[in-house]
Amino acid sequence: MTPLPIRFRPHHFLCSLGSEGKGYSPEFTANMTAIVVGRLRAPGGEAELIEVTREADAICAPCPARRGTGCESGERIAALDAAHAAALELAAGERLTWGAALGRMRALPPDIHRSICAPCPWRALGLCAAALARLQAGACGLSPLARTDGL
Repeated sequence: MTPLPIRFRPHHFLCSLGSEGKGYSPEFTANMTAIVVGRLRAPGGEAELIEVTREADAICAPCPARRGTGCESGERIAALDAAHAAALELAAGERLTWGAALGRMRALPPDIHRSICAPCPWRALGLCAAALARLQAGACGLSPLARTDGL
């Protein structure tokens, strides 16, 4: 049986790239780590299928700010999703592999996070910007704190 695709909001592509084990709650962090390290960064992770959604997704599932299929920060999240969807050329309902998503992120302008991530409260930590720089430099884009390849 083929596993179901991972449902992602557009802004969660860069969030997953830059994830380093931080989150809104212990449950959120454990869930994010299970998805990012357990699936996307695991051997064969580039083949993981992702379905784009504009509603709460696999990462949002245990978020304390989740409100049904939305978020208590709905306007900010909608702005993040719109900016990321445009930059990564993503449409709701589209399916792509994590490898294809990495290719799209690799092709982004190096400083794009300054605009598309502007409303994100995590932006100040620089995790996504650093991960994007590593990806674009050919360093496979993985967080140094969550690598599974021993490097």
